[in-house]
Amino acid sequence: MTSAGNWIKSAGLGLGALVALAAHPASAQGTLTVLCGVQEEWCKAIAVAFEKKTGTAVAMSRKSAGEALAQIRAESANPKTDVWWGAPGDPHLQAAEEGLTLPYESPQQADLQPWALSQHKQSQGRSVGIYAGALGFVYNVELLAKRKINAPKCWADLLRPEFKDEIQMANPNASGTAYTALATLVQVLGEDGAFDYLKKLNDNVNQYTKSGSAPSAAVARSETLVGIVFMHDGINQKINGFPVDVSAPCEGTGYEIGSVSIIKGTKNLDAAKAFYEFALSPEGQATGAETKQFQMPSNRKSATPPEAPKLEAIRLIDYNFQKYGTAEERKRLLSRWDADIKAVAK
Repeated sequence: MTSAGNWIKSAGLGLGALVALAAHPASAQGTLTVLCGVQEEWCKAIAVAFEKKTGTAVAMSRKSAGEALAQIRAESANPKTDVWWGAPGDPHLQAAEEGLTLPYESPQQADLQPWALSQHKQSQGRSVGIYAGALGFVYNVELLAKRKINAPKCWADLLRPEFKDEIQMANPNASGTAYTALATLVQVLGEDGAFDYLKKLNDNVNQYTKSGSAPSAAVARSETLVGIVFMHDGINQKINGFPVDVSAPCEGTGYEIGSVSIIKGTKNLDAAKAFYEFALSPEGQATGAETKQFQMPSNRKSATPPEAPKLEAIRLIDYNFQKYGTAEERKRLLSRWDADIKAVAK
């Protein structure tokens, strides 16, 4: 493991399933179809901002990482999507490995953080980082105080008996957040140690959600005490006035490089490249903070929201994106999770 700062430096608007800013098929001129892997508010904001800047209408569909990858794979013979924007970098690397996305080099690369460029290099130019966010816990401070329970600060804390049926995390088959958690625990504890831990954690989990951000909302609504989430999703709930706070696991934690990729076979290549550039620009990245999303932006010229978790203060592991972003490793770990955890889940 390495400290976060050293490694990083070296290396709600009713969107539902679809935000349709233009009711035309993806092949229509002047219309861009985008799969979005961030919060719905940000999905809509960047679509609106891009349309306003370029005049290109955007049909934006919000999907969890696993769902998005499955859709892109299923449509590969006749793609209906032009761009995949957002979601952790691991599934973007898998899409690149499978040849589902196109190589592209932005003229803005000189302005990008090293971790964003690392994603571009590992994907052979088929993906690039647009934001970073650390994995951690969100917890309801009012409920914990009422029950006189100490807030979780370490992975080991989540196994405490007072958290029985009080923890939520997502299903890693559907959620990039949860897959990051799974791969993180394997790297922190070793594979057998990680699955032993997850079997014990299962006794305290009340639900495996489809969306990685759903546990944050459940904690905010006092439906559960703790969620395993990307910390910026918990901070979003805190800024919105809910009685929650966040922490990073003391043993070390993983992180995501939220990414953007152009789909191979897009019928709107010029517009797809324009959206890719907008997503990397300070103007495009500012749409995150404007909608209370607190990831670290990849463009060094972009303003980092003051509320964003300070990565240099978090014990980040040297997360092996190259290994855990491969189709073979992902499939193997998910199969073991299904057999060992899902099969005995409530």
